[in-house]
Amino acid sequence: MGLKLEILNFYALAALVTAPVFGSFLGVLVKRLPAGESFISSRSRCPSCHKQLSIRDLIPIVSWVAVKGRCRHCEGKISVFYPAIESLALAIAIWTTIVVPDWLIWPTCALGWTLLALSFIDSQDFILPDQLTLPLIVLGLGTAYFLAPERFGLHITGVGVGFALFKTVGIIYRRIRQREGLGGGDAKLIAASGAWVSLSGLPSVILVASLVALAWTVLTKRSSIPPPPLTAIPFGPFIALATWLVWLYGPLKLSLPLY
Repeated sequence: MGLKLEILNFYALAALVTAPVFGSFLGVLVKRLPAGESFISSRSRCPSCHKQLSIRDLIPIVSWVAVKGRCRHCEGKISVFYPAIESLALAIAIWTTIVVPDWLIWPTCALGWTLLALSFIDSQDFILPDQLTLPLIVLGLGTAYFLAPERFGLHITGVGVGFALFKTVGIIYRRIRQREGLGGGDAKLIAASGAWVSLSGLPSVILVASLVALAWTVLTKRSSIPPPPLTAIPFGPFIALATWLVWLYGPLKLSLPLY
């Protein structure tokens, strides 16, 4: 029993130790994937002087703090985005180890880290790349099958219903307003959400995402003087947050009075 506990604790420790490293990779992914650049083969460089960075420049969080957010070669400013996404990746790993059973730590971290990358990309570029959303569907279905094979059909149905629903809403919106509302990436992301939380969890994802998006819009407008003009709002980050919460804590339990 003691050995088993040590092995299980090793999974949690490994996730916590490697989380900033994965966060560093996510930072590269977020910057390069929308631009069509390679995020695997090419080495990291300073955005100002383009000097290739060494290993000591790439230690997550620590390197940025050590050089006070500036390049060692040219003193050019290094964006706080990089330590921020590394810290968020670590926060996801900590959150995961607190909530889920040990054997679910790595699939859940993979979900959280992918949702994090998608949120940043959609916020910056208004796209949700297939390279991230489609593997998320496969991973979600695989995790669902091993978690509860008897409910696997609900997860497959969740993928189909989620995609069809958002795709239909997007088409209707475009025909009525003559502009994009929900894009194809949103439909694929909600399909991925259905793969993880199943058909029974989709209503909660949609409700939570919609309420948070509404609250964000209201707060943004009220905090701006004068109020900002009507602009497009990326819905991906809200779907990502709602998917994460429903996966960790389950669907909302709403009871309506019958009188």
